[in-house]
Amino acid sequence: MRQAALAAIAMRKTNTRASCTITPRFGNITQRHISYRLGVKRMENIDHQLQVLQRGVAAIIPEDGLREKLEKSARTGKPLRVKLGLDPTAPDIHLGFAVVLRKLRQFQEFGHIACLIIGDFTAMIGDPTGRSKTRPQLSRAEVEQNARTYQQQLYRILMPERTEIYFNSDWLGKMTFADVIQLASRVTVARILERDDFQNRLAEGKPLGMHEILYPLCQGYDSVAIQSDIEMGGTDQIFNNLVGRDLQREYGQDPQVVIAMPLLIGLDGVEKMSKSLGNYIGITEPPDQMFGKVMSLPDELMVSYFELCTDVPMEEVRDIALGLNSGRLHPMEVKRRLAREIVTLYHSAEAAQEADREFMRVFSARELPEEMPEYNVPADIIKDGKVWLPRLLSALGLVSSNSEGRRLIQQGAVEINGVRHADPNEEIEVASLHGAVIRVGKLRFARVK
Repeated sequence: MRQAALAAIAMRKTNTRASCTITPRFGNITQRHISYRLGVKRMENIDHQLQVLQRGVAAIIPEDGLREKLEKSARTGKPLRVKLGLDPTAPDIHLGFAVVLRKLRQFQEFGHIACLIIGDFTAMIGDPTGRSKTRPQLSRAEVEQNARTYQQQLYRILMPERTEIYFNSDWLGKMTFADVIQLASRVTVARILERDDFQNRLAEGKPLGMHEILYPLCQGYDSVAIQSDIEMGGTDQIFNNLVGRDLQREYGQDPQVVIAMPLLIGLDGVEKMSKSLGNYIGITEPPDQMFGKVMSLPDELMVSYFELCTDVPMEEVRDIALGLNSGRLHPMEVKRRLAREIVTLYHSAEAAQEADREFMRVFSARELPEEMPEYNVPADIIKDGKVWLPRLLSALGLVSSNSEGRRLIQQGAVEINGVRHADPNEEIEVASLHGAVIRVGKLRFARVK
């Protein structure tokens, strides 16, 4: 992953300004690339760019900042540097995270640069955002393995020739303790404690580590290091993004504009999409599995998924919303359209049509798929000739974790040979599983050898 040694950070310290010279790990943008990027798109109507870039956005801070940045870029011919921090603690990219990546892709199509920061240094601290307790810290090996997984998936959405990728250990990891003290002097304790989750933990008497208090400074300094013009993120990252604006002012840079995207609600219809909750759709999942998961989505989420997860024009999305409300459009047909749009984005139109046909065949006729994976029950999960059902589902790859297995069993989504199993504590006789077909949800199947 570390392809070449990077240039050492040159930091000039004064009372008001510090500057860093850094090099991306790979995907460095040359002047030739910049000229190509700006090409035809550079002078495209600013109003049109704003219309595209504001789609689905939850907040832009300051409100008129995006227009000013776009106008300056068009006037000077210099592409904007659009930053996104990546947390390598959960490297599998799902539709929720793809919402932000797709917005980055739109910036790239208008000639700008996506600057991705893989938080290999900050992941060893643990982002406290939204946490009621201290987050476990990762080892260096875990961080680097997760970062490699990211790299394999990013370019399913982003344009490689318009992407720069950095690791924030390349500047944060080289700081001396004196550098850290100087950085901390730029922000007051009162400012950091404005965070709601910090206030809540203190009020409840729960621990708040000093390393967590420093986290927003680390993320904010990333913006200083790469001199970002815009920072993307979810609404849960607004505080950290605004600290980046504060630090850029302190170091004599033009503050970045913060663009916050809404958090995509997961398949359970309640929590934000998350692999740990098992309510996610991964962008690398097979077409039939991706299609089936979309079809399990609560009806009330369809319109937001059209807006945030597809390229269907907003005028058409609004018409779909009206059609659903009036009863003119059938939810089943609208959801099939949504599933085809999403599968087409990450696979192909042909794969989407095939997944649709297979779904209707299996779902409508309650038939078994023509093909399904076959597995042996791993010996290490068998105890006294029995296996705990959630662990079996996880071992066969039908769920991502035991907890997801428990949840789906409780929801009545698990069948063995057509018989529903709703007890998450059930232990199954292994001998009875020979040749059995296990079904999870509508389109997840496995045969036990």
